[in-house]
Amino acid sequence: MKRREFNQHLQRSAIALALAPWLSAVAAPADKPRAWRVNPFALGVASGRPRANSVVLWTRMLISDEDRAVGTGALRVLVEVFADAGLKRRVQKTEVVTDDARGHSVHVHLQQLQPSTDYWYRFTQGDARSSVGHTRTAPALNAEVQTLRIALTSCQHYEQGQYIAHAEIAKQQLDFVLFLGDYIYESSNPQYAIRKHNGDEPKTLPQYRERYEQYKRDPHLQAAHAAHPWVLMWDDHEVVNDYANDIDRNYSDPQQFLLRRAAAYQAYFEHQPVLLGPDKDNAANMRLYEQLSWGKLADVWTLDCRQYRSAQACRDPVRGGGRMVMQCDELNDPARTMLGATQEKWITDGLSQSKRQWKLVAQATQISPTNVPAPVGRSYWNEAWDGYPEARKRLLQTVVDAKLHNVVTLGGDVHCNVAANLRLEPNNPQSPIVASEFVTTSITSRGLGDKAAAVIRDSNADLLHYRSDERGYSLITVTPNEVRCDFRTTKFPAGSEAAFKTQASYVVSNGKAGPQLI
Repeated sequence: MKRREFNQHLQRSAIALALAPWLSAVAAPADKPRAWRVNPFALGVASGRPRANSVVLWTRMLISDEDRAVGTGALRVLVEVFADAGLKRRVQKTEVVTDDARGHSVHVHLQQLQPSTDYWYRFTQGDARSSVGHTRTAPALNAEVQTLRIALTSCQHYEQGQYIAHAEIAKQQLDFVLFLGDYIYESSNPQYAIRKHNGDEPKTLPQYRERYEQYKRDPHLQAAHAAHPWVLMWDDHEVVNDYANDIDRNYSDPQQFLLRRAAAYQAYFEHQPVLLGPDKDNAANMRLYEQLSWGKLADVWTLDCRQYRSAQACRDPVRGGGRMVMQCDELNDPARTMLGATQEKWITDGLSQSKRQWKLVAQATQISPTNVPAPVGRSYWNEAWDGYPEARKRLLQTVVDAKLHNVVTLGGDVHCNVAANLRLEPNNPQSPIVASEFVTTSITSRGLGDKAAAVIRDSNADLLHYRSDERGYSLITVTPNEVRCDFRTTKFPAGSEAAFKTQASYVVSNGKAGPQLI
């Protein structure tokens, strides 16, 4: 049996083992209003996937031990949407049914909304009511839009700091939050812990649910979700560090890993304001990559760099995953992919056909080079796009072939603030700059040491800004004239002493590739 057929067989087996119970029929809920001993809306509310006439609303009901004694069957949840913060002008209401097989999560694809409009929403079940969330729809596709404001975020290891950045994000005037992966961490680093994970490393659905529950209880994270719609992409830690497609770094039995991936994907869906869950025919697959238009001003693509990628080049045979590699011929294999053939064609077609002024390509990691001198040649980090140079070249070749201007990539993952030039031939001044890149630092996750960061920065001329010593987020402001990035950071994400400043600001001007320091 060929590898692809074997993997498909394993995936079908995973489904046969009931890894997608949320797809089964929901029993009819009791009509008698329930009296709750503990408010079940402890995980807050969220909205996401803003479009001109729709958003996705989310909550998950967390049932206490006291209330479980009464029963955990199907529940009917009232969803109300208002046109004012005072909740006086209700514009929509609906009821949805959820049950324990879905983790009592609630997803509402709210439609028939007005473009560029603010809405407020809440959930009710029995005598329990959620907090109030705010969301906003995207502009009409043909609208003349003057501004798009995004909070670019990534990497929020719970143990390694407080979510002070989210407290500031909640207060910003934003169109949406763009989160690019590592929403939870399956792993722990006790030596860096400011606060501790509950439970062991998650591998099953109940364990992943427990991990999300802990993260979602954070008041600053809840505030950022309640304040703005979110556009989300995952990376590796939502499942396990450095996994690539169907392989984890420990070379686990493929069937067992697919079971774990399916559990992680279901938990991700249960806790995020996304529209589609795991595939109904294959619980170990889930499409997240999408495209969003913001009037005539910008197209935004979110790319999945984890689920479809080739395995990292020149992997260690004992412990796989990310590492520095040199003299690795596998790097230059044109068959290797970061995005998978289907997604790669999708982004190629989307970029080539885009007529909007700015093209924002959001993906999980860093596209610009970070390789460093080695005893023989150079050494490359095989987890980021440096480890997939032919795939990177194909992506940037699309920009060249379609004669595109105003392409800006947005990334996370590396726990660094980065402003960089993107060329077909990295670090070659004879190769034209074809696009621009901004990468945000982590919300809390530790960065590189100063010495390592300095070596990378000094070894790569395309890196205009590269700092890993501070935590935070990036404020992206798009206007017809420019894309501006303000790196908002603090040295102390541990508590009330945290104070945010702008570490640096860069702009990409209309019609001119390459960030400029301001």
